[in-house]
Amino acid sequence: MWKLFSGLLLRNKLVFTVAVLLLTVFMGYKAYKMELSYEFAKILPDNDSTFIEYQNFKKMFGEDGNVMVIGFQDRNLFQAEKFSDWQTLSTKIKEIKGIKEVLSLPTIYQMFRNDTLEKFDFRPLIKNQVTSQAEADSIKAQVLNLPFYEGLVFNKESYATLMAITFTKKDLDSKRRLEIVDEIDALTKVFSSKHNIELHYSGMPYIRSQLMRKVSQEMTLFLVLAVIVTAIILWMFFRSFSSVVFSIIVVAIGVVWSIGIMELFGYKITILSGLIAPLIMVIGLPNCIFLINKYHSEYLAHKNKIKALARTIETMGVTLFLANITTSIGFAVLYFTKSSMLVEFGVVAGISVMTTYLITLVLIPVILNYLPTPKAKHTKHQEGKRINKILETIDQLVQHRRKTIYLVTTLITIIAAIGIRYVNLNGYVVDDLPKNDPVYTDLHFFESHFKGVLPFEIYIDTKEKNGLFKDNARALYKIKRLQSTMAEFPEFSKPLSIVEGIKFSYQAYKGGEAKFYKLPGITDLKTLAEFSDSLSGKENRLRSFIDSNKQITRVSYQAADIGSMKMKLLMKDLKPRIDSIFDPKEYDVKLTGHSLVFLKSNDYLLSNLIESLIIEIILIAIVGIALFRSVRIILLSKLPCLIPLVITAGIMGFLNIPFKPSTILIFSIAFGISSDGTIYFLTKYRHELKKKRKHSTEAISATIKDTGLSMVYTSIILFCGFAIFSASSFGGTVALGVLVSLTLLLSLFTNLLLLPSILLSIHKKSTKDEIIAAPLIDIDEEEDEVEPAI
Repeated sequence: MWKLFSGLLLRNKLVFTVAVLLLTVFMGYKAYKMELSYEFAKILPDNDSTFIEYQNFKKMFGEDGNVMVIGFQDRNLFQAEKFSDWQTLSTKIKEIKGIKEVLSLPTIYQMFRNDTLEKFDFRPLIKNQVTSQAEADSIKAQVLNLPFYEGLVFNKESYATLMAITFTKKDLDSKRRLEIVDEIDALTKVFSSKHNIELHYSGMPYIRSQLMRKVSQEMTLFLVLAVIVTAIILWMFFRSFSSVVFSIIVVAIGVVWSIGIMELFGYKITILSGLIAPLIMVIGLPNCIFLINKYHSEYLAHKNKIKALARTIETMGVTLFLANITTSIGFAVLYFTKSSMLVEFGVVAGISVMTTYLITLVLIPVILNYLPTPKAKHTKHQEGKRINKILETIDQLVQHRRKTIYLVTTLITIIAAIGIRYVNLNGYVVDDLPKNDPVYTDLHFFESHFKGVLPFEIYIDTKEKNGLFKDNARALYKIKRLQSTMAEFPEFSKPLSIVEGIKFSYQAYKGGEAKFYKLPGITDLKTLAEFSDSLSGKENRLRSFIDSNKQITRVSYQAADIGSMKMKLLMKDLKPRIDSIFDPKEYDVKLTGHSLVFLKSNDYLLSNLIESLIIEIILIAIVGIALFRSVRIILLSKLPCLIPLVITAGIMGFLNIPFKPSTILIFSIAFGISSDGTIYFLTKYRHELKKKRKHSTEAISATIKDTGLSMVYTSIILFCGFAIFSASSFGGTVALGVLVSLTLLLSLFTNLLLLPSILLSIHKKSTKDEIIAAPLIDIDEEEDEVEPAI
């Protein structure tokens, strides 16, 4: 097959090249149309109960994560000029296209009893621009007499205030959101600069905008770093400007294809899929190096360019296919998580790895055909004198110190297993950001003064029409008990609910005195209901808290970012207490909102990591069994790939590196790539046994020497490539880069020390027969290596 492809490619170089370039133009057009995703990262699958409940809640009551908040703390908040400018700022922000509502001290409403129409009137607290200190002082006194707004837009103890800005649904999930945030930022900077006040920004629209802005910037940064790193590595290997330039161009074509594939699938760039382009740049580079290096070694052997190219394609085509298919599987198994964000990343990355391999296999031989023949300085790196000395030491250890290798490996693995017990499964909404990032520090400002900004919703269904007001409004008094229970938890803000609205109404009914801000007794409640239909759900300002049948309502809180583990414990404590108030036989009460969706997402990721990793191990084992026809050899050969994962997980435990979407990827990516080295080693070992009829110890020595050099250089390439992600401002991406690099180095040592030790230890007659009986994957009839010796 590979001889046929080799001949076909070399006889039709122009046809293949034009075909690849035309497809690249098409993919480039698709890549040009690629957009960032402005929606909240979706991790849970569509059939997850938590996700379904959250979607149903949003259908009934609208989006719960559409409020951006701006806040500051100042004892002189009610100084006339300052308050007037805050009032002007509120008005200007409300005028921005895409803003639905602005709630701040200058825009709050009062309720007044209208005896003539027997209803309540809603009137702005401030009708005109504040122009004097007397007006500001009067407003302050009125604000302090309105308990409804205490804890919502004003903290009377710390004199902190906030402005809640509601985005329209259309603009919330589009690029326009970034423009709105920029317009708001420009307006607030004027206020901040004039009064020398530090403003704080938060809320889901703002957090999401800042995260996506960083993703866009870092995608460009990683691509630039990937090009620089790959160029340096290529120059170190080949000392040839043409080899550097053309290799980068070829891999860059693979990058264009990866973005084009993303667009073809209808995906958008997320915090994870933004890593695909630089990953392809890094993973695609070894293909170029192996092909160029093999060509150089073949040319030096017989000085025939066409023959060298043909033999390069024949021998390296299959070897690189195996290496890329295992890497591709490492990404593709994320499909089985059924999480849309991970599925998109896994599918696109898996396909892109294979398309980049095919592009490289076609274009590199064609380019080499037109370039001058290699000179001696271009192949000097093949000597590898220093590395060969290290490999000789490794060979001696394998031959004479296998028990020591087993003992050290076992001890390290046991220690790592202990570390796994300490793995941090606690996730935070903004824990990917550094502690000094403004998004992080501003979030904690709102947690300190307003308990938080993360939406937490309680959905209450009375299961019957008019159930909220039936039986002397029993459900309302239960909601009051619920709110009293929730007040015991400092993690939650003051609630917004139908009960709070009734309290506000009762205060107005009694003439506006703050002491009447309470849920009235049943007699007064009936009087209040007769006085106004504002409790019926028809009043526009209560519509977002009660359905038209007066059957379903919501109690809305803002929660602190306390972490998924603490939130889980809190829910275990809270749920029974809620059930004691609302009998599940009579009421259907659900806890939902962004906070709980995030909590469930963390648990879902962990459980699916194990599942996808098991699937990956099985699939790669099947590939190995198909090649070597020995279940025992393949199962034992997986140990050198699995032990580095255990060690990495242990390091994560000892260093308190938490599991999150980015760090979870470490295991599937690293296992797929490290399996390449195992296949390289077993292929060469079998080659030495079958073709050269060497004794097992001689075969192991030859394999370590020949394959070891390739594996060392491959590890250097991938280590440097993945290390670029340590330049990220996202903690998870930094951990991804550092830990994948570390895992690949560990797998290098296990493949060069542990794997050959295992092969020698189990090398009985039956085992040797198993290895020899397996069909050779290379078609080279001469006695040369399957993989390149760089």
